[in-house]
Amino acid sequence: MIKLKYAFARNVLAPLVLGLSLNLSAAMIEVTDIAGRKVSIDPDKVNNIVLGEGRLTYTLALLDKKNPLARVVGWKDDLVKYDPDAYRKYLKVFPEIKDIANLGSPYAGDFSLEKVITLKTDLFILNLGKLLNAQESGLLVKLEKAGIKVIFVDFRQRPTQNTIPSMLMLGKVLNRQKEANEFVDYYIEQMRAISSVVLQKKLEERPIVFIERAAGFNPGKCCSTFGAANMGRLVDEAGGINWGSRKFPGFSGKVNPEVIFTDDPDFIIGTGANWAEARPNTEAVLLGYEATEALAQERLLNLANRKGWPALKSVQDKNFFSIYHQFYNSPYHFIALQVFAKWFYPEDFKDLDPKAKFKELHDRFLPIDASGVFWAKLK
Repeated sequence: MIKLKYAFARNVLAPLVLGLSLNLSAAMIEVTDIAGRKVSIDPDKVNNIVLGEGRLTYTLALLDKKNPLARVVGWKDDLVKYDPDAYRKYLKVFPEIKDIANLGSPYAGDFSLEKVITLKTDLFILNLGKLLNAQESGLLVKLEKAGIKVIFVDFRQRPTQNTIPSMLMLGKVLNRQKEANEFVDYYIEQMRAISSVVLQKKLEERPIVFIERAAGFNPGKCCSTFGAANMGRLVDEAGGINWGSRKFPGFSGKVNPEVIFTDDPDFIIGTGANWAEARPNTEAVLLGYEATEALAQERLLNLANRKGWPALKSVQDKNFFSIYHQFYNSPYHFIALQVFAKWFYPEDFKDLDPKAKFKELHDRFLPIDASGVFWAKLK
């Protein structure tokens, strides 16, 4: 069964052959990261880690349930600012994370390389989407000169392609191969639960789906959406037709709402998270570990009632939804995939329970418990 699952991953989900090689005669290993860079590293000497994004916590938690941030000495404070519910969850279990140094953006002019060196950093983990920034800012060269290893992972741009190799690479680099393999095995199983059904759907059966990226984040402003990447890719994998993929290439783009009104898509899904602390006037659906059904419904209704939106068939048919924004940069995106599939094809997936799977994910792999609200449907 394991061989079948990994064969599926190679053929459908991701190209796993990334040159992960091990020199058995020495402690050093060589990996090829998601940017295609060959990196030699000694996993036994990775003691101090800096995260280019604090939200990489979602990934590290899968690899070290006992204390996922024990080796993290610095990060960008995006987890604290833009997913405070999750941060407080981890803070309650691991109060020492309050002492992790906030280094700001690694690509900003005032980024302190000296601070990174002072923290005795062994490994810097960055997201693939920031490769160009890291190159243009000179960050990679500076870190290399300082003797600090850098690896790129990707759970955002091509999640269904790069999640498995990212996890396997991190498992090797962090000496957590067993944990990485266990999660990858689970991940493949969860993805297959959807693909085995939707691959049979004909093109004319598939609904047109518009994803509104960070819906209501900036009050009065609309709209940003995804192309054939990230959440847009998940729509396609769930058996929908991503509206943005037909309009522009690339990761995301801006859209005039008049175009949405003209096209009148079958489904509209906004992304939301608890941005109220960083942006008090936000009108977004505040999804996350501290969210409530009542507030989520209130916020979702407000978005549906924006000027011109009540006339859309997706609003009238109650095919208007919100999904946790942070799924877009997390190995847990298979939950969003399952939610999408159940929304698009309720009869085909009547026995699928994404909420139970989300709880199972926490119980099996994470050091925090499941709580709150992570998706909502307009009632």
